Amino acid sequence: MALQAGDRLGPYRIVAPLGAGGMGEVYRAADSRLDREVAIKVVGTGRAADGDFRDRLQREARAISALNHPHVCTLHDVGHHDGVDYLVMELLEGQSLAERLERGPLPLDEVLRYGIEIAEALDQAHRLGIVHRDLKPGNVMLTRSGSKLLDFGLARSQRSPEPAAAGLAAMPTVDRPLTAEGTLVGTFQYMAPEQLEGLAADARTDIFALGATLYEMATGRRAFEGSSRTSLIAAIVDRDPPPMSERQPATPPAFEHVVRVCLAKDPDRRWQSARDVATELRWISEAGSQAGTPAPLLARRRRREWLWRAAGALAVLGALVATGAWVRARQRPVEPLRVSLVAPAGGRLLTTEHDAGALTLSPDGRYVTFAAEQGDYRGLWLRRLDEPEPRPIEGGRDGTYPFWSPDSRSFAFFQQGKLRRASVAGGPAVTIAAAPEARGGSWAPDGTILFESHWREPLSKVSAEGGPVTAATSLDPGRSETTHRWPWFLPDGRHFLYLAGSHTVDVGSELNAVYLASLDSPDRRLLLHTRSNVQYAHGHLLHVREGKLLAQPFDVEERRLSGDPVVLAQPVGYSTGFFNGLFAASRTGRVAWIDAPGDAASTLEIRAISGGALLPSTTAPPEPAVHRAMRYSPDGSRLAVAIGDPADLWILDLERGTRTRLTSHPMDDDFPVWSPDGTRVAFTSDRDGKTKIFVKDLGRLEPEAELLRDDRATLQVVDWSRDGRLLLYERDEEEKSSDVYVVSLGQENKPVAVAATDADEWGAALSPDGKWIAYCSDETGRPEAYVAPFPGPGPKRLVSRLGGAWVRWSADGRSLYVNSDPRRLWEIAMEAGGFGEPRLLLELPTASLTGDLHPRGDEAAVAFEVPPRPGLAISLLTDWPATLGPR
Repeated sequence: MALQAGDRLGPYRIVAPLGAGGMGEVYRAADSRLDREVAIKVVGTGRAADGDFRDRLQREARAISALNHPHVCTLHDVGHHDGVDYLVMELLEGQSLAERLERGPLPLDEVLRYGIEIAEALDQAHRLGIVHRDLKPGNVMLTRSGSKLLDFGLARSQRSPEPAAAGLAAMPTVDRPLTAEGTLVGTFQYMAPEQLEGLAADARTDIFALGATLYEMATGRRAFEGSSRTSLIAAIVDRDPPPMSERQPATPPAFEHVVRVCLAKDPDRRWQSARDVATELRWISEAGSQAGTPAPLLARRRRREWLWRAAGALAVLGALVATGAWVRARQRPVEPLRVSLVAPAGGRLLTTEHDAGALTLSPDGRYVTFAAEQGDYRGLWLRRLDEPEPRPIEGGRDGTYPFWSPDSRSFAFFQQGKLRRASVAGGPAVTIAAAPEARGGSWAPDGTILFESHWREPLSKVSAEGGPVTAATSLDPGRSETTHRWPWFLPDGRHFLYLAGSHTVDVGSELNAVYLASLDSPDRRLLLHTRSNVQYAHGHLLHVREGKLLAQPFDVEERRLSGDPVVLAQPVGYSTGFFNGLFAASRTGRVAWIDAPGDAASTLEIRAISGGALLPSTTAPPEPAVHRAMRYSPDGSRLAVAIGDPADLWILDLERGTRTRLTSHPMDDDFPVWSPDGTRVAFTSDRDGKTKIFVKDLGRLEPEAELLRDDRATLQVVDWSRDGRLLLYERDEEEKSSDVYVVSLGQENKPVAVAATDADEWGAALSPDGKWIAYCSDETGRPEAYVAPFPGPGPKRLVSRLGGAWVRWSADGRSLYVNSDPRRLWEIAMEAGGFGEPRLLLELPTASLTGDLHPRGDEAAVAFEVPPRPGLAISLLTDWPATLGPR
């Protein structure tokens, strides 16, 4: 069996599991002698008697003990206890490179920094005769002090003979990219051809894996891919990976050369030492832009090469000089004109996800819109650039995603599920159409408006004067498309661009792409792969990639790309959840951007409640992050929190002050709910583009188990009955109301509706004795809290009359807690024959983004939004095409 919290291995006490690999499990443990936390690796369950695995464990101990390098995980101790062999290593706080790559490629400076560190660590290992044989992103930890190389369990000394492998025929079947058992060792995507052919591995084998790792760090894509194991092996043995410049246009040729040599099929053609790789990477890092012209410029230079040769040696020299000056001109940094558009006096600029699309420039370049908060007004603002102060847009409270009419006299925006139109001159906004979950729009000269009415639907089309709404595009299920958004009309007013994206793939996937379409035809044409909004201006397409605003030449007459992208500005904010960069362009040569992150960062604080106020935190809050839903464990000692975008689930041990990752997936894992005994967590995830409910056992290393899916609706788990038999969840189907269902954890798993009317019901909770269900509903026209017998029958009772966002029962079932709005929490006591008057339990000074109440009712976990840093402003660059130099 797996070790449990409290178990002991010699002087070490197990605290919690950290993960598992091909040769064993890893645990967080406490060293009672030196009063420190360590990581312990033990032979996997059922493998203690396996001599091969025990040999690997001892081999790793010898390998690590021989290394003394700042970028190799330190070995503290080895031991044997009750038949269990184990290693004791330093406990590394951070994330693996594999986890970081789930969010996309790394910036080039980080790729070079970590690449140098890994290469130098490998160099020392190779000098001692040790070959790692399983280098991959999962075996590299990123910490505050840099990268750390892990898992020498497959390492073998070059000074001892390695038995010949049986080749591909002996390959075991594996379903996960972990170290395989048997003759072939390593992870397929990073294995050198000689490993796949069963030949002996040497230092150059690690260099191939280093090249594959560098490729993935820079592009966010694996160097070798295949739909099956056979096709993957064929790719590694016979094919070169696509050039990195195709996937990351700004890749320096010098870096591409280093990686290409690392990935040579013949070991004799690779770099012959990791020291050579480190030296090359350090030269690129120190040389900066002088290390080589970015690949797109190099490609253009090669296209002209035949002209230079024909002109002779002097002409070649002249052309090189001219080209060098041109390159320098294009790379010359541009100092943007910064304007103070932080907000009006006493306010602040808003860049959270729903506000990230508020930045626009009018086509004539005279006006800018943005989102800001001042006093009790939070919404859209308009500023004429030749005037000193902005003004709130009339009727623009809580408005989102504005866009302009071609004549710059009007603009449209989305508000409360409606598409509205307003005039620059002022006056009330006019409703055009319904738009329940909008993401951007575009306005043609003939008055046609394209917009996204819902994030899971194709684009819609409507007249600016109102009228019928029709579909303008259609999702392609064959490409797993789940959304069309960010339309942008070209100057002819008939052709338009839009982003086709998929919520089921990572940011760098080729399924995310910009297409060219027309109002006159259902056909479309792929333009480029990106996951960003795209705007056309001055013969270029503008979009954001890896924090850079790129301008790519575009022939608007032929409607095709006509050149390679160049960096216009950096850093530029990007909203990962909504796929949009924080920039705007006008047809007059102005471009604006915000260099702030588009995600709603917050600090998570645990505070006691006294007299309706939160007392100061007893511990320092962690670093700001994107905190989503959170839930206390039944005993209040732990907190399950969804963190990040996309979100993963983490367990915060409030007594020990530790944090452990529970899930890791490219899609959102959200809305955690604890089992009554605190051993399992149920949660919702949108994997495969459909929301599902999973259950994760905290005491086991197995993956979470899928409990329920519904292909027609979105699901959100909300509560777990105290007897452990039932889960409550919300079901929200398009064009229908949200309802509350219950599902048994038995064999049938048959959902049953328990609160389902024409109104919306949500946020349900079962009383501790299982006799009552509390939930929120808007059947009166405003959200309120209700209580009804469970499972019924019986009439429901309105208990709040103060508003209701979510409800919780106290641990003893004698009170109901009602969150009436983002600032106030009420306690309503159960009395004979009904409920008492609401008592204000807590009033926050500012609205929280999310939070939860301790089962005792005397403590709260609250995520407070982090205000933008001082001086945050909108950058404005005038006449940006002139900064690109001659084409």
